[in-house]
Amino acid sequence: MGRKQGSLLVVFLAVLFAWSATVSAAGGDGVPRFSKDELKGLLGNPDVVVLDVRFDGNLAPSRIAGAVHEDPEKVDSWAGKYAREKRIVLYCS
Repeated sequence: MGRKQGSLLVVFLAVLFAWSATVSAAGGDGVPRFSKDELKGLLGNPDVVVLDVRFDGNLAPSRIAGAVHEDPEKVDSWAGKYAREKRIVLYCS
């Protein structure tokens, strides 16, 4: 993993933990994850913000309803515009 990619990973993890997203952990990597059904239950909740952080080249016609696309290479430019009291869900696959 390159230095730039490593830095992005650190920033994403910091954003996740800073906003204190409380989700169930799946797997042993410590990264909070949702099942599809758990996420479906959150959609439409005004306290949840879903961010599509895929690179532009990976954007496909399939998108989570209501998700907002943000550039994963410019986290500093958009991270502050989302309220800290909201649950922030990032997805990239």
